[in-house]
Amino acid sequence: MEEELASSRSATHGGTTLKECQRMIHKSLQSPTVKSLREHMDKAGCPVRDNFFMAVNCNQGTAGGYIQGEGIVVCSDQIGSQDEVNQVIMHELIHAFDDCRAANLDWLNCAHHACSEIRANHLSGDCHYKRELLRGFWKVKGHEQECIKRRAMTSVSYNPSCSGAAAAKEAVEAVWDVCYNDTEPFERAP
Repeated sequence: MEEELASSRSATHGGTTLKECQRMIHKSLQSPTVKSLREHMDKAGCPVRDNFFMAVNCNQGTAGGYIQGEGIVVCSDQIGSQDEVNQVIMHELIHAFDDCRAANLDWLNCAHHACSEIRANHLSGDCHYKRELLRGFWKVKGHEQECIKRRAMTSVSYNPSCSGAAAAKEAVEAVWDVCYNDTEPFERAP
């Protein structure tokens, strides 16, 4: 469900080939955090095999996405580095984990979508201060929470059932406390 635009990345990096992107996905799957998350999903009854991850040309401004019932796509034409692939994989795996653990998760429900976006941005490290600096955002205090809210609102605003900044902001604010503090399956945010 990664929807935050990656146009600055693609303009800077120009993307990679499908083969190179698939190689980076395979390398990302060796990460201890990714392995741990996959193990938790397996224990929850949602095994995630290597073919769950696909390199594709998206021809749009997204870095990747989770497609319910199908898997995770990484947009090779928008990705320029191993770090970006790692971030997409972690972010989207959090969505897949949320989908697995919640029997009634409805991606068209603004609150459900907002909660998963908050968790994915928080638990994947998307809002680490170094990443924010590279995006042109800099703030000494409170940067992480502002980033998580901003990125979650952007993603939710693209949801056809929640379109518009006001609806996205309302959904994010309504679930913020519960979802920000939900670090499952980790003991704390990595």
